[in-house]
Amino acid sequence: MRIYERYFARQIYLTFLFVLFAFSGLFFFFDLISELDAVGKGSYGFGFAVIRVALLTPSRFYEIIPVAALISAIYVFATMAANSEFTIFRVSGLSTGRALGSLMKIGIPMLFVTYLIGEVVGPYADQLSERVRLEALGSSVSSNFESGVWVKDTLTNDGEGRPVTRFVNVGELLPDTTITKVRIYEFDSQFRLSDVRTAERGRFRGPDHWALDDVTETKFQNVVPNPSDPKDALNPVYRSTLIHLPHYLMRSQLTPQILSVLLVSPDRMSIVNLYSYIQHLQENHQDTQRYEVALWNKLLYPFAILVMLVLSLPFAYLHTRAGVVGIKVFGGIMLGMSFQLVNTLFSHVGTLNTWPPVATAAVPSLLYLVVGLIGLLWVNRN
Repeated sequence: MRIYERYFARQIYLTFLFVLFAFSGLFFFFDLISELDAVGKGSYGFGFAVIRVALLTPSRFYEIIPVAALISAIYVFATMAANSEFTIFRVSGLSTGRALGSLMKIGIPMLFVTYLIGEVVGPYADQLSERVRLEALGSSVSSNFESGVWVKDTLTNDGEGRPVTRFVNVGELLPDTTITKVRIYEFDSQFRLSDVRTAERGRFRGPDHWALDDVTETKFQNVVPNPSDPKDALNPVYRSTLIHLPHYLMRSQLTPQILSVLLVSPDRMSIVNLYSYIQHLQENHQDTQRYEVALWNKLLYPFAILVMLVLSLPFAYLHTRAGVVGIKVFGGIMLGMSFQLVNTLFSHVGTLNTWPPVATAAVPSLLYLVVGLIGLLWVNRN
């Protein structure tokens, strides 16, 4: 980096850390207040509430980083403009293009940190936070159905060379990803019911097996009627066999990561888990719109940092008479909040109207990038 770039970077990074922790502290306070309703239930005390909210902090960092980058850069450039420092840089030969390029260099480390938090730290901390809460409350996780969550599981080869389609009903998903009250309806290649299994509990045995305990299996077999017998609609078409097994190892495409969708919302899942779950839904011919939008948001959201830095640069060209530093920072806060609002709005509207996921995720950033470039052209001409 050149000397002026190191100066810009030091000022922006220090202000960025201050703004980031200030905003996260504010969100920590609000999140803690919202958790107070659950305090006192089971063994969920105030200490558990603090731990849970603290574990949510990385995800808050992920959400706040673009806005914090915008506010910190605006504050630094507005202060430089008020002290005529940026004017001196311009007189010394700093063009708008070079200043913009320098800002992109400064934003790249922030971009990588955002990816690290969003892909590694955040999802793991969110799942751990949910487990802490559920274990303290003595609860389990299930879907909105009283019968639990239903998942389709399709295998081209069940280990015996047969294609199998299953509908799996999981009554409860415990915080340690153990499943209980499991019912499995298995169909053959002709979509005829061939097996019904019930199990008290199950544990995942990688890479693609579930170990089920206390299994009751009902097998259905075709009964070929005797040609000499008179036709009777009441004659049985199937013969059933009831088997009880203490343990059963079932091959399946379902994984705890897929079932963990119940524990963490799509917006807080990692890119790898989202992609895996989308593949699972596509293989089972289910709607993937919501998860594809979340996936593209995860891929493109860190680049919003660079867009925010572009938006901040025009503030360096505004002289003190155009407004004091505080007003410019307030404008930056409003600009950052409007970006978050538009980004969230596009995600929901795009999901409802089945817009292309790439466009749904990219349009807000592109709109604000255009606004930033127009602002640069205007201040450069004036």
